[in-house]
Amino acid sequence: MIISTVVVLAVAGLLMGLLLVFSGEKFKVETDPRESAVRECLPGNNCGACGYAGCDALAAAIAKGEAPVNGCPVGGAPVGEQVARVMGVEAGAAREKRVAFVRCAGTCDVTKNNCVYVGISTCEAAMTLPGKGVKACTYGCLGYGSCAAACQFDAIHVVNGVAVVDRTKCVACGKCVAACPQGLIEIVPDAAPLAVQCGNREKGPIVRKVCDAGCIGCGLCVRQCEHGAVTLQGNTAHIDYEKCVGCGKCAEKCPAKIIRNR
Repeated sequence: MIISTVVVLAVAGLLMGLLLVFSGEKFKVETDPRESAVRECLPGNNCGACGYAGCDALAAAIAKGEAPVNGCPVGGAPVGEQVARVMGVEAGAAREKRVAFVRCAGTCDVTKNNCVYVGISTCEAAMTLPGKGVKACTYGCLGYGSCAAACQFDAIHVVNGVAVVDRTKCVACGKCVAACPQGLIEIVPDAAPLAVQCGNREKGPIVRKVCDAGCIGCGLCVRQCEHGAVTLQGNTAHIDYEKCVGCGKCAEKCPAKIIRNR
């Protein structure tokens, strides 16, 4: 009985193995060999800065012709050229470099505090305080570095109470943007000459009570811009980088000096 049982199990296992082999051959999905070659060229950060879920997804999209060969912002032009050779095409012009920008200049020197916080050192935890953190400005950088913790490229650090981006390291992956509970970080062209370093949406008198470096919403910058690149959005100046020519007239007229050279 034992021998017959073993024989039956062996035959059943053999049949199942043959069935699996047959099914694998019958239903296998053909993959483009270039996909794996492209994947070898990519750095493997899986940061999502390219707009895809990771390097595997980008490699698949490039192999299918759905993504440009220079679509990896981390690898830049050198990686783009390697991928182009694999795909047998020209690398083309390099993508415009974009970086994260923190819309707050409220350092410890110019802001006022409402309280002393002793607790978990994350921005999310500080947001649970009445008034959303220690600083009197409820729109400013909380300064506990949740954005820095989210950045895998060491491109953002808290300096004097405000997050600051190292543009040479930033790849615009957007993880700091997602990590900021205040919504203060945006992705802008690295070549943008000017930026509004404030996110406070209150009116001028209220802003002045809580921060000496806030936008007062006076609108002088809007009236000064000849290209329609500056608008007021919620009492705060905003620059449309597709229209901005970098003349600097808005910065010259800004009484709060919150429109600054980058």
